[in-house]
Amino acid sequence: MKTAAFHNLGCKVNAYEMEAMQELMTAHGYEIVPFDERADVYIVNTCSVTNIADKKSRQMLHRAKRRNPEAVVVAAGCYVQSAGEKLLEDAAVDILISNNEKGRLPEILKAWEEEHAAASVRDLSREHSYEALSISGTGEHTRAFVKIQDGCDQFCSYCIIPYTRGRVRSRRLPDILAEARRLVEGGCQELVLTGIHLDSYGADLNGESLLTVIEALGEMDGICRIRLGSLEPCIMTEDFVRALVEQEKLCPHFHLSLQSGCDATLRRMNRKYDTVDFRQCVKRLRRYFTEPALTSDVIVGFPGETDEEFAETLAFLKEIRFYETHVFPYSRRKGTRADRMPEQIPASVKAQRSDILLTLSEENSRAYRERLLGTEVEVLLEEPYTIDGASYLVGHTREYVKVAVPADQASVNQILTARVNALSGDTLLGTPV
Repeated sequence: MKTAAFHNLGCKVNAYEMEAMQELMTAHGYEIVPFDERADVYIVNTCSVTNIADKKSRQMLHRAKRRNPEAVVVAAGCYVQSAGEKLLEDAAVDILISNNEKGRLPEILKAWEEEHAAASVRDLSREHSYEALSISGTGEHTRAFVKIQDGCDQFCSYCIIPYTRGRVRSRRLPDILAEARRLVEGGCQELVLTGIHLDSYGADLNGESLLTVIEALGEMDGICRIRLGSLEPCIMTEDFVRALVEQEKLCPHFHLSLQSGCDATLRRMNRKYDTVDFRQCVKRLRRYFTEPALTSDVIVGFPGETDEEFAETLAFLKEIRFYETHVFPYSRRKGTRADRMPEQIPASVKAQRSDILLTLSEENSRAYRERLLGTEVEVLLEEPYTIDGASYLVGHTREYVKVAVPADQASVNQILTARVNALSGDTLLGTPV
């Protein structure tokens, strides 16, 4: 039996696509082995969101070829789209697979075996169809990601994604529901909807939207929780939020992509909202949902960010009080407008500003968890966990707060109500009610 090893770089969408490719390879007679073992085929699902991601992608491709010089090394994904045919000049790479060709992996490998035909890079700017990738199960068995959309039309000044992923393409609702049924039958109780630009779902379809998907999944037996991936604040209109609160299975956990709390910086980023819009979005969610968990991404040290602009972002974050903030120092990406902007910020300044925001994020996260002490929360238990030598099972609330309960009082993949009585690091300790 031939063996195949996978390594994934990048986002949740990439992780989903890797699982789908693994299923395809298994169905075609391959045994999946760890990436650090000798294999007949190595597939690196690459990322190209920053220059650093490009470098990591190249390193993993070279590592695979060193591990087994006789193996077929496949580069798939975003770095393939951004690096183009130049990657074929790299002796470590045998095959290129574009972002909308991952479902053809076994077919492409067969063509290589027969005539050493290396796939070419496909121009996704002319691609209008959603690639039919799907999964039937997941290693977690409790929670599964379901990709429903690909591509982005936003063209933020720092982002290469519209060029590496192409334009917005939505998955048909019957395909989404069919995959959801398979996952539920496999034991998953929580589905996480994901995509490159989730808000855009349905823009290329007739009459369907993200809300259409949520409502359809909400009617499906066996699904207990529906969680949403990253969203733009502009989607949170009064009508949309009012419709969301009617969905009992929807988790009140919203990851809203902020990037900056300064309007001048947001304009240079070519974001499609300002802090007034974002503030109204947050107020709306907190008016309709009780203590929703709001999380976000923030880029620090964007080109031209002055001390005053950073101070505006810091003040805005203190006002909003996110449950968690993912802080990223700006990283240049060749091919984007931001890479050509003057006034690039020194790494030392970006590091200092990152530390300030991370400290604030930790304070806000702890405050949110402490507000749950003494309350009862619903937990989906996912895996064994050890705290100070004691055995627990750990899972997450609907708000995606980590909770551990004594292992002898519950079981994995059980949804139970727990009374929160203590906090250990970033984990709440509870007792089943």
